[in-house]
Amino acid sequence: MKKLFILATVLAISVSMLSACSKNNNEPSKAANTPANAPANTEAANKPEETAAAVPTKFSISMRTLNVPYVEQNPDINSDKYVLELEKMTNTDLDIRLIPHNEYQDKMIQMFATNDIPDVVQGSGGISGQELAGAVQNGVFMPLNDLLQEHGQNLLKFLPKAAWDRLTDAKTGNIYGIPEVLSNPSRRATWIRTDLLEKAGKQIPKTVEETLDVLRAFKELGVEHPYMGRKNFKYSDTFFGSYDVFGYLNQFKQFPDGNVKPSFFDEAGMKKAIGVYKTMFDEGLISKEFATIESADFKSIITSGKAGMWSMNANELPIWGTQLMTNVPGAKVALIPSPIGDDGKGGYAHYNPVTRSYFINVNAKDKAADIIKFFDWMVSEQAQNFFSYGIVGEDYKNDGGTITYTPPTDEAGTNKQRYLNYWLWMVQDTTYNKRIAELSEPGKQMVDAFDNLLTKEGRRGIEFDPRLDALIKYPDLSPLSDQLPPLVLEHVLKMVYGKEPIDNYGKVLEEYLSKGGNEVIEEATARFNSKENAFE
Repeated sequence: MKKLFILATVLAISVSMLSACSKNNNEPSKAANTPANAPANTEAANKPEETAAAVPTKFSISMRTLNVPYVEQNPDINSDKYVLELEKMTNTDLDIRLIPHNEYQDKMIQMFATNDIPDVVQGSGGISGQELAGAVQNGVFMPLNDLLQEHGQNLLKFLPKAAWDRLTDAKTGNIYGIPEVLSNPSRRATWIRTDLLEKAGKQIPKTVEETLDVLRAFKELGVEHPYMGRKNFKYSDTFFGSYDVFGYLNQFKQFPDGNVKPSFFDEAGMKKAIGVYKTMFDEGLISKEFATIESADFKSIITSGKAGMWSMNANELPIWGTQLMTNVPGAKVALIPSPIGDDGKGGYAHYNPVTRSYFINVNAKDKAADIIKFFDWMVSEQAQNFFSYGIVGEDYKNDGGTITYTPPTDEAGTNKQRYLNYWLWMVQDTTYNKRIAELSEPGKQMVDAFDNLLTKEGRRGIEFDPRLDALIKYPDLSPLSDQLPPLVLEHVLKMVYGKEPIDNYGKVLEEYLSKGGNEVIEEATARFNSKENAFE
């Protein structure tokens, strides 16, 4: 049996967290988000430059809530003590404007349409994301090259060229955004309740059929959700990966005929993937209501112990696993190899190197230098300690560089930690927080999974940024970052629910072509062949 990345009990976690706290756990490393020229381990050495009058720089910033409970349940994020501490350390006065996660696209488009644009706008990737509504091309944001050279040297040294390329206009060479990066593109993983696996007397499954057999065994045990589904197959797309038919924005492929098409044009593979989901639906291995389950319910069901297998970002293992074990004593969970298909491969769509990005409004020109300093501070030693542990003297102790910190195990505490480690830390390598990971066995197992499991799986495709003009022209054919295009998704759901035969999938492709798909393929092929903003 392959090595299990199994969580220890809550008691064991607490012990390992306490015993692991030492100076060695806080040595700088790239995974821990340390810039190449970080100063010595003193927090005072990392404060941004103060203005002559020491008057805080006030600026507004829009930020997506990202399903982070601490944020979405906070009555006033701008009065949060960690935001206030961030302001104190950076000599700023932030006006954070929250954008609901599930309304992000619509709210962003509305923001640009009404011209109610904050000083800093958070995007979800490159300069041509759908959420930006052409703002970069229309001159809404300012080029940052000179500002970065003068005030952002830590950013330039820490963030890789591949990330800056995503935020650079290839024609002018202008950089328009500051990226948050992901050094490991294989981020999502297949999770399984190993205590249920042991109870069912099953081994870790390798193939699709073996996985279905495990899910059937979970159902016999009375597991309510043998495989945890979610609306539009978000974070429940495991079997599309088995057959390499994701079809997302970064999942175009060159087919044998030489044309570059969305991967769902692999008709045979797509029929097999849909067939797996229909089998699960028919046999009760996935909820009959999976197509309506939103993200909050998805997490709640999993952490309450009602699911046997699911997909989620691997860096959530210490937090989700801790919450699960707190709610269900005796529960154990592992990250396992994703089920393989006909080609002997599996896994999830690789991410591009930019997860979030930050753009400065041209109308904020007088504040731009200080805003760059604010983001430049994000990769400092002081920032690493703050976003990893919290407020010195309150959440942790720093005795001459020796950190004493006990990670939380309760839900409120782990939600707060995720808020700091992930949401509020705007510029970092977001693969995982090594400082926190090294303090617990689950964290160490997560690092091991990233280094030894996820690097060996996942599906890489072709991505166009700016996105294809044809996709903008035909929105029903345009996928979201991790969802099939509306036209294709509607048919696939009908097929899973038994309202349309899977054998009709060829007709779905014909419909796609007749409604603008030929233009999509023609443009994709031309841009790929010319290497015009085509990323592999």
